[in-house]
Amino acid sequence: NPSHVRTCGFICKACPYSCVKLLNVSPQVKQMAAVLLRRLLSSSFEEVYPSLAIDVQTAIRTELLAGIQSEGSSNIRKKVCDIAAELSRNLIDDDGNNQWPEILKFLFDSVNSQDVSLRESALHIFWNFPGIFGNQQQHYLEVIKRMLVQCMQDQENPQIRTLAARAAASFVLSNESNTALLKHFSDLLPGILQAVNESCYRGDDSVLKSLVEIADTAPKYLRPNLEATLQLSLKLCADTNLTNMQRQLALEVIVTLSETAAAMLRKHTNIVAQSVPQMLSMMVDLEEDEEWAMADELEDDDFDSNAVAGESALDRIACGLGGKIVLPMIKQHIMQMLQNPDWKYRHAGLMALSAIGEGCHQQMEAILSEIVSFVLLFCQDPHPRVRYAACNAIGQMATDFAPTFQKKFHDKVISALLQTMEDQSNPRVQAHAAAALINFTEDCPKTLLTPYLDSLVQHLHVIMVAKLQELIQKGTKLVLEQVVTSIASVADTAEEKFVPYYDLFMPSLKHIVENAVQKELRLLRGKTIECISLIGLAVGKEKFMPDASAVMQLLLKTQTDFNDLEDDDPQISYMISAWARMCKILGKEFQQYLPVVMGPLMKTASIKPEVALLDTQDMENMSEDDGWEFVNLGDQQSFGIKTAGLEEKATACQMLVCYAKELKEGFVEYTEQVVKLMVPLLKFYFHDDILHEITITFLDRCARVRGPEYLTQMWHFMCDALIKSIGTEPDSDVLSEIMHSFAKCIELMGDGCLNNEHFEELGGILKSKLEEHFKNQEVRQAKRQDEDYDEQVEETLQDEDDNDVYILTKVSDILHSIFSSYREKVLPWFEQLLQLIVNLICPHRPWADRQWGLCIFDDIIEHCSPSSFKYGEYFLRPMMQALCDSSPEVRQAAAYGVGVMAQFGGESYRPAFTEAVPLLVGVIQSPDSRAKENANATENCISAVAKVMKYRPECVNVTEILPHWLSWLPLNEDKEEAVHTFTYLCDLIESNNPIVLGPDNTNLPKIFIIIADGVVNESIKGEDGCSKRLANVIRQVQVSGGLWTQCVSALNEAQQKAIQDLLNTA
Repeated sequence: NPSHVRTCGFICKACPYSCVKLLNVSPQVKQMAAVLLRRLLSSSFEEVYPSLAIDVQTAIRTELLAGIQSEGSSNIRKKVCDIAAELSRNLIDDDGNNQWPEILKFLFDSVNSQDVSLRESALHIFWNFPGIFGNQQQHYLEVIKRMLVQCMQDQENPQIRTLAARAAASFVLSNESNTALLKHFSDLLPGILQAVNESCYRGDDSVLKSLVEIADTAPKYLRPNLEATLQLSLKLCADTNLTNMQRQLALEVIVTLSETAAAMLRKHTNIVAQSVPQMLSMMVDLEEDEEWAMADELEDDDFDSNAVAGESALDRIACGLGGKIVLPMIKQHIMQMLQNPDWKYRHAGLMALSAIGEGCHQQMEAILSEIVSFVLLFCQDPHPRVRYAACNAIGQMATDFAPTFQKKFHDKVISALLQTMEDQSNPRVQAHAAAALINFTEDCPKTLLTPYLDSLVQHLHVIMVAKLQELIQKGTKLVLEQVVTSIASVADTAEEKFVPYYDLFMPSLKHIVENAVQKELRLLRGKTIECISLIGLAVGKEKFMPDASAVMQLLLKTQTDFNDLEDDDPQISYMISAWARMCKILGKEFQQYLPVVMGPLMKTASIKPEVALLDTQDMENMSEDDGWEFVNLGDQQSFGIKTAGLEEKATACQMLVCYAKELKEGFVEYTEQVVKLMVPLLKFYFHDDILHEITITFLDRCARVRGPEYLTQMWHFMCDALIKSIGTEPDSDVLSEIMHSFAKCIELMGDGCLNNEHFEELGGILKSKLEEHFKNQEVRQAKRQDEDYDEQVEETLQDEDDNDVYILTKVSDILHSIFSSYREKVLPWFEQLLQLIVNLICPHRPWADRQWGLCIFDDIIEHCSPSSFKYGEYFLRPMMQALCDSSPEVRQAAAYGVGVMAQFGGESYRPAFTEAVPLLVGVIQSPDSRAKENANATENCISAVAKVMKYRPECVNVTEILPHWLSWLPLNEDKEEAVHTFTYLCDLIESNNPIVLGPDNTNLPKIFIIIADGVVNESIKGEDGCSKRLANVIRQVQVSGGLWTQCVSALNEAQQKAIQDLLNTA
């Protein structure tokens, strides 16, 4: 009754005690009051409960416990238990004291009661809030264990056994990181497994769901009984008397363990091998559908179906355990299925091949020719759904194995797909062949695709014309939608090579956009708009311009109707991307359209996703199929976010950046509103792509145009959010992007861009990032001692290590930008990080730590000298040792440090050069110094020797070293250091240095070769000052005929051309 709901809601909010009293009235009102009170406590506890009088608080607690004992309805009693658990959760103070001791006494009394309903209530409360004992948990540990064991052994009451198993699982999950406790409670697992088995056959899968959660969150708990856990899961999965959902959940236990405890599972490959046929048999569970091939609407995958669940499980287990284990287990099964006369088996075999491509990538790549030849045969299978599955496998392999797949099999694959696309009597197969072609062309190099363009275009045009007729006559559109996207994909890859085919397609495409206005044609229209804009971008402005005006009018008309479009209209995202492509094509001429475009774009970029804090009961009413994603927070609570619209939001943000980049000052009037929309998105956890060059684009390209005051104002608005997000962003890819943007912003804004509060907050964050770096290394070392450690675990640890090092490089980038902007005055702030940076360069640290630690000290020497010398006691000795390090990256960082020490360091560093130069020369002259992996390090050593000779000649014997140094030139790999060496070479030549020029200029031919090789390797660029000086040297030689001839005759053809190019450009 709606009036009951309103009344209860009002009473509950106004006076929770009245709501508790409502628990004594009619069942409907009781139920509503219970739900509302629980929600109130979970969402507004701090606003409501503490403001109540103490006696009212006491009365609420007393009434709740009394209500549990007196309530006759099992359903309502559970709801009251939920309220008690929620209240108790909120009454644990910051020190872990439970301020409701009566509930603990109630639990102990109830669990020992003869009344089954009270025992149920105690277990229900404990299941809902396993942290109820607060800081007394350790004290009561044995009592808790005894209570759970006793209830799990209750032979007379199966519901008590089930609840006790769920409560035990909940307790384990809430203590997932307490290894000692998990070990102590490991003997409860056999009871949990028994309850899983029993409850499934009573139609209750709640304990099985708890087992899945343990596999996900606390897999190590299962280790002592892993064999039994896997055997039970396998047995339940194979039992066709159980429901599909139960069988899928049982399989989920094994699949989840392959993701969360792969090393542990790899010791039980016999059971994994038995689970593979179960997944494949689920994939065969398909229904005959006479109308399947003619369907014009693609229905969403039925995620509850066995076929989809089996395919997903196969994909995940292949990724989790790796191809080395999974491919041998599955290969034979698939081959048998593909030879089965029943189409369902052939279909499942091909879908299985699609599913394992990502996880078995390396192993499948070795036998790819064999696989592709076999799959292509099924493009001509008698059954349309098998042909469909063959297209699916081709499309998936084209993505998984790109570009190798395209390079090796272009001929066979393009021909097979074009032939399959002619299957007029099975539109669904036609459409999927077109979809596979899209996958193929997206990653196909242009040079490979070009020879097939005539054939591709001819086929696509014939099908498009035929399907346009079908659309007019029958209203069918599925194939046309895919073909339009195929045309777009081919044009996108072919680029200017598509120009000859432009006139063949554009009239028909414009016709579709003009006429496909019905609601059911929205997707077709959106895809056609995408196709037109991609073709325009491919063929370029000159070819597209005659149609540009008409296309813009079509887009504008759609845009004008934009406000009438429903929020889920697929045209929206296509329109947003199309406008951005038009902007790239038209350049500055696009500015006139901004007033029309920006409104809807800002609306999409401003989508606010629904978020909610949910408990287990709320989650039961919501599903991921409705666009919700959940993050488990423990304690029966989850954070939910509705992800519908997020892709569009991310696209819209990227398009705004695109406009700012393309239009620069033309976008200025929108800068402020865009920045104010986008900066808060830095706190947005749920989409990787939302931050992309936003900061730099808007500061450098737009805000700067409005003058320094406006630029500073915009920066301050961004800066706080950037710093905070560096501290809170959980995703390492997004974090590295934010850190990179922040560093670039500081370089752009320069000295004074950070205030004291910024420095204080940033210092704390960088310190915690460095501490986390060291801690993560310790955790990885501990994992290497784990009993489940194997080579696949090592691969994962290496990936984690690479991730960590990447974040360390970004810490280095931020420090570099600060040192280069603020110079020595920032050193007192830096000292809070000093010891952590010193730790990075200790000899026992991994090479990447030492490399980046030295890079940070290099920056201090370069930008903060002569003050940098006060830290010399920390870095000079490690830097000298690092010059001979076995890692080229470390040698390079050390050599660069010696170079900047000579250039910027000052008098105090003089003694270091006497030691450093012989070490540098030793590295340069070692036999493998020019090997590819050593080249950069060696070139930095050569450059460092040059800088010492140039800036600190008194510290070395220049006369002795110069002939050697000249023989080491030119530098080909490190372009920045090459400039230093050529600049120094110019100094020496211009000062007529006799050692460099040689007696009677005999070294000049050698110098010509050095200069020519520098131009060939692009170490010398025509536009820089050094190039002009080198060109002048050449011109001076040019006028002395005999010497010029001698120098030029020493050069090969490429070198002679390089000298001529230098003379022409510098």
